[in-house]
Amino acid sequence: MVSRVVSLLVFAGLLLAGGAAEAARIKDLADVRGVRPNQLIGYGVVVGLNGTGDSDKTRFTIQSVVSMLSRMGIRVDARGLKLKNVAAVIVTSELPAFARAGNTIDITVSSLGDAKSLTGGTLVVTPLRGHDGQIYAMAQGPISVGGFSVEAQGGGASETKNHPTVARIPDGAMVEREINVDLGSREHVVLQIRDADFTTAARMAKTINMNLGGGFATTPDPGTVKVQVPPPYAGRVVDFVSIIERLEVTPDAVARVIVNERTGTIIMGQDVKIAPVAVAHGNLTVSVRRTEEAVPAAPLTPGDTVVTQNADIEAKEDKVPLVELAEGATLADVVTALNRLGATPRDMITILQAIKRAGALRADVEVM
Repeated sequence: MVSRVVSLLVFAGLLLAGGAAEAARIKDLADVRGVRPNQLIGYGVVVGLNGTGDSDKTRFTIQSVVSMLSRMGIRVDARGLKLKNVAAVIVTSELPAFARAGNTIDITVSSLGDAKSLTGGTLVVTPLRGHDGQIYAMAQGPISVGGFSVEAQGGGASETKNHPTVARIPDGAMVEREINVDLGSREHVVLQIRDADFTTAARMAKTINMNLGGGFATTPDPGTVKVQVPPPYAGRVVDFVSIIERLEVTPDAVARVIVNERTGTIIMGQDVKIAPVAVAHGNLTVSVRRTEEAVPAAPLTPGDTVVTQNADIEAKEDKVPLVELAEGATLADVVTALNRLGATPRDMITILQAIKRAGALRADVEVM
């Protein structure tokens, strides 16, 4: 029953994948060059843990606490510190494009030492730096852990759900430095197509030119569309981009078959076609039975009775029709033919791989 349900789900997925390609907004297909987030990273300390912090073996945690207290005017001996309630962490985040000073961003806090859990901890103020070494945000606040960890005393049992050593702080960092992106003085807007394709780039440029009434868009390469800002929109690039990103384009892609052998899932695009090929699929069953037979000695002879072993071999093969697929068979033809053979999802994977190996499948096969 489970196999049949999986087969129906896969068949439904194949039919959905075989529908006509729909137009999408340029906003969903491309990005404006220069408008992107930037990664931030910082090293910090989480305090207030309930005995689940780093052990004494994590020396850099002790050094961090000594350095932090020293900046506050407190001198301590590192040899006498036992910090079970403190954990060293790495703080990561993304600075969105056009983020301004005073905006807040989410951060992720990950344990760097051997802490067992960050539950209940508070991140001490941590500077977040960009790839240029400059500080762009400051992070601090109580952390939120989406998991728990239970450990019985005396080494009884231990239970861990999710990852208690990774936490989030919503709006946990405040932007201190801005990344200036000057759009107002630009004479061209460059669109970067997320999935580079010659046909998609050509269609995008054609759609833009048809709506702007001129040859404003060009395609230097299959992943880029360069659009000249019309004179009426000089100094108003934001308004111009808002018009372009609402235009709809039908994207194109290489015919592809995605196969997940672990789950028996097959997804095929609408452009998947095959050359003339014949497919037969059936189950061959071979049964071997051993029997013993006593052969008595010939009458009036001194010989003894001999026990011999006989082997009966029976081969049985299910009668399955040979299905022929004509030139240019489409996705619906492939699915219909495979289901006529009574193929399960895993059988379909084997059949598709065999058709590809025979050179009859006109699509790329990607195995996950």
